[in-house]
Amino acid sequence: MKLVVLISGRGSNLQAILDAGLPVEVAAVLSNRKSAAGLQLAEARGIPAHSLAHTEFPDRAEFDQAMMRVIDGYAPDLVVLAGYMRILSDAFVQHYAGRLINIHPSLLPSYPGMDTHARALADGVKIHGCTVHLVTPVLDRGPVIVQAAVAVRSDDTAETLGARVLAAEHKIYPLAIRWFAERRLVFGDDGKVNLLNDEGSEQSVFYPGA
Repeated sequence: MKLVVLISGRGSNLQAILDAGLPVEVAAVLSNRKSAAGLQLAEARGIPAHSLAHTEFPDRAEFDQAMMRVIDGYAPDLVVLAGYMRILSDAFVQHYAGRLINIHPSLLPSYPGMDTHARALADGVKIHGCTVHLVTPVLDRGPVIVQAAVAVRSDDTAETLGARVLAAEHKIYPLAIRWFAERRLVFGDDGKVNLLNDEGSEQSVFYPGA
């Protein structure tokens, strides 16, 4: 199975994917920022690395079309958003429907969007975490594939809580990609995603985190 990974920054989830020994080929890495450190990580691994600056395009639609041309050149089975920090156009999402996934730093549907750790702390929640989900046109509302829970500590800051959530991301994102590659994910008519276990039965998945 071939992946194209989209990033905007340092590429820590990309690193976790590359280090996980998955039965996949990361065919290319694409960033909307030329300065993204993850591009250097890809190049060091011999992976084609592309950058397209969104600021050089007149609007989101044209930028996404340019990205699609690059991505489709690799004919990926799965497009992976790994810290990609732009909202995608409906046309882009629909083009990769069923093969576009994202990891979000909260237990969706709680805290979609930005600043998730600070918002969780402000609300006084005791459990926070992260979610791997299919991407749909509605932001951070796609079917959940897997989640990991992280306990909130009394002395947490957004930074300390975020670090533990990121560590959990590095565990469950490669896992979700492995399940996709092994064709163990079942996409139900009810909009839910379940996992085929070793006995061939379906189950939902929730992992404890740090």
